[in-house]
Amino acid sequence: MRYPKTHKEETRRKLIDSSRALLKQNGLDATGVDALMSSVGLSGGAFYSHFPSKQALLEEVIREEIQHSVSMLKPPSPEGGPTLAQRTKAYLSVQHVEHPEMGCVLPALGAELGRIPPEVKSIIEDGLKEMHAIWYDEVKDEGAAWAAIAQSVGAVILARAVKSDATRREILKGTRLNMERLIQQHTTGTPSS
Repeated sequence: MRYPKTHKEETRRKLIDSSRALLKQNGLDATGVDALMSSVGLSGGAFYSHFPSKQALLEEVIREEIQHSVSMLKPPSPEGGPTLAQRTKAYLSVQHVEHPEMGCVLPALGAELGRIPPEVKSIIEDGLKEMHAIWYDEVKDEGAAWAAIAQSVGAVILARAVKSDATRREILKGTRLNMERLIQQHTTGTPSS
């Protein structure tokens, strides 16, 4: 049976999409080539007809994932949309904590990102700089912008690490309140009560 000309590209796209979710759910080290290929109904041996290595797939996945993470904070369009405070509230939600496959790559892969190759770290750094620019546009403070990103990512990591739903909600609520204060303080020039 002959495949259509687009079959290889469609399979590659399915592999990238499936890998995005699997890697965020299971982690980099725990997700092998066989599992990635199985998710699209193919054997592990077929992987190398789509990517020269697992690192090449990782680079592609991280490139798309970091842009997804940036888009979670993008400013509203001229037609309107959620404010940074509203987007931050969605980021610091139980929904985001319970569904890493749909959320930001940074808390999903956490400490594993420190062990990835330099080429992939460059992709993450570029995405973080985009996130920083979004926060800086809002709060006009370089340090506060970095702190907001770090605190938000860290809160999701911690919320995923605890057993108790009550503790999870306390972590998220406390961080949301702190982010609201940060935004209000830097946009109005006065601390919130």
